[in-house]
Amino acid sequence: MRSLLDSISVLGLSLKNRVVMAPLTRGRAGDSRVPNALMANYYAQRASAGLIIAEATAISAEGYGWVGAPGIYTPEMMQAWQPITAAVHERGGKMVLQLWHMGRASHSDFHEGNLPLAPSAVAIRGGEIYTPAGKKAYEVPRAMTLADIERTLQDYRQAAEFALLAGFDGVEVHAANGYLINQFLDSTSNLRDDAYGGSVENRYRFLAEALAAVASVWPMEKIGVRLSPNGVFNDMGHAESLETYRYVAAQLEQLKIGYLHVMDGLAFGFHQQSAPMTLQDFRSVFSGVLIGNCGYSVELAEQSVANEFADMIAFGRPYITNPDLVERIAHRWPLNPSDDTTHWYGGAEQGYTDYPPYQPSAQ
Repeated sequence: MRSLLDSISVLGLSLKNRVVMAPLTRGRAGDSRVPNALMANYYAQRASAGLIIAEATAISAEGYGWVGAPGIYTPEMMQAWQPITAAVHERGGKMVLQLWHMGRASHSDFHEGNLPLAPSAVAIRGGEIYTPAGKKAYEVPRAMTLADIERTLQDYRQAAEFALLAGFDGVEVHAANGYLINQFLDSTSNLRDDAYGGSVENRYRFLAEALAAVASVWPMEKIGVRLSPNGVFNDMGHAESLETYRYVAAQLEQLKIGYLHVMDGLAFGFHQQSAPMTLQDFRSVFSGVLIGNCGYSVELAEQSVANEFADMIAFGRPYITNPDLVERIAHRWPLNPSDDTTHWYGGAEQGYTDYPPYQPSAQ
């Protein structure tokens, strides 16, 4: 029977276990958006994970929209990631970079007054965004022209090249959580009547072309994709969800990507526009490496791997407070609880790198 602690071959790499550190936006890059030594320490502390997926990282200034998040679109940013990947590798870890464009989930405050880009001029309903000038309502974005789409695809290619130069072991294309690619996939945010809208085949086109751009730098086996078929975050969810994601997964199967990272859990909201899509549903159309994510306990993760619903499980919040999560799983040591009163977003060491590993002798 398979275990979370079993080794596995993913991305052409031999990984020491099936525990994944999920991408966690922590806002430690500051106003410069340039990674730093504090981030290197944070990731190195968690290098016992089979795979670390680095936090969502902007592929361009246009794609940026989260205070303190890092980028990967300048040589300076690329070079600043190098000590981070080196620190993880020195501790025997493997690390991929998540490529991120926020689309309509950004705000003009990040773009010198220019509206954020999106498939269509449809705003996120409800909620607010934290901008450099404080909390504000989401805006109606500017619908992307074909020239905008082509430029953004080139941004994906350039970011992928910088990720390679920065020393990452692969990349993950972020197509989840209501960000740009997810906005193209969802029929409520994509109202286009050209080759990028309407049918599921057309709504998938932007993701396919983004993957082709990334694959001009990385072999497809080094590329992962993240999807959130059930999520409501950033005003997602549509009645054709099951049809859409079955189609997308079948296309990714044909491409033979390195892994498919699915936020299948309902812990952070469910759009209720269709039945939820489970890992078993994905397994019926995708035979490659499947990573489950979203609200997994250790016990549920172990069951999912043992039952072969997933090949690996990604943990998010548990990794904030448990840098030695793998060791705690292996020895059945208790986990520190999630504590959102600490500095999840922004700040310095507190709530970021100051969680000590478990000390059995102290118990």
